[in-house]
Order: sequence, then C-alpha cells, then structure tokens
Amino acid sequence: MTEITGPEALAHVKELVEDIDFTMLTTVDDDGHLVSRPMSTRQMDDAGDIWFFTSEETEKVDEAREHRDVGLSYCDAKGMRYVSVGGSAAVVHDRAKMEELYSPSLDIWFEDGIDTPGIVLLKVTPKVTEFWEPSKGKIAMAAGMLKSLVTKDTPDDDIMNHGKIVC
Repeated sequence: MTEITGPEALAHVKELVEDIDFTMLTTVDDDGHLVSRPMSTRQMDDAGDIWFFTSEETEKVDEAREHRDVGLSYCDAKGMRYVSVGGSAAVVHDRAKMEELYSPSLDIWFEDGIDTPGIVLLKVTPKVTEFWEPSKGKIAMAAGMLKSLVTKDTPDDDIMNHGKIVC
C-alpha cells in the first residue's frame, strides 16, 4: 500500500470528500449508541474543516453538542474510493459562511433557503482522516484481485493508495 501524507494527502482528501459528496455522519446518542445518517458535504475548506447544512432542531445537532466526537464515512463503491474521518463537531451560526455555501439544490430541505428558521451549519474538524483508493485504476485493481483469487496469493502491496492525516 502506498502511503500518502502531509499537504498532498490533505489536498487529495478534499478532492475525494467533495467528489463523493454524501457521507454517513455518526454521532453518539444519550444511551451511548452510535447513530448514523446521510449528509451532503458542502465544502472541505483549506483548514480541513468539513461543512454541512442542517436544522438546529434535530437529534444529530443535540448529539453533536453533547458528545462532540463524530465520524464521517465516505464510500464510492463503484470507484473503490473510501474516506474515514474522526473529528469533533461544532454547530455554527455564521450568515456569511451560509451565503458562501448555500445553493438552490438545498431548497428541498430548507423551504426559505438560508432564511429558514433554525438553519445552521455543522462543522466537523478532523482529528484523524484516512483514505483508500486504487493506485493504478479500478481495472488494474480488479485484475490484481482476480489474480490473487486464482493464485491464492495475497494482493500486491501497491494495489491501493492509503493516506492518513493526524491533526
């Protein structure tokens, strides 16, 4: 597995996160259970923070306030690309940031746009981020895996790129 770190890894994670878009946001509920729901990523900024829109009157917001640790799981199964983010969440009331990130596609969730009562931003600040993707493209990866099945050998070490960022 090829390791990618530093600024190159951060830039690549930004590209993956914004391209894959949907993630499963995992929070901890009052009983200590992990709870996940889909969220659409609006942006990963230059500092590495990942931004979402949500309603302040949701359990995920209550859970994020109570237990700041959250997880994000991005999966592009067709492209065999995966991103895992462990970080801390914060609820943000910032009109300028909302105006920067809002698009009409969100009107389905927010009837009055950014003027919808209770609309907030959820910011996830990563602590540990990892990603995996084919190092030589999907076809080469599939061929390598098929070869491993036939020969009963483990796949070559360079079949996947793996990156890890610890903040």
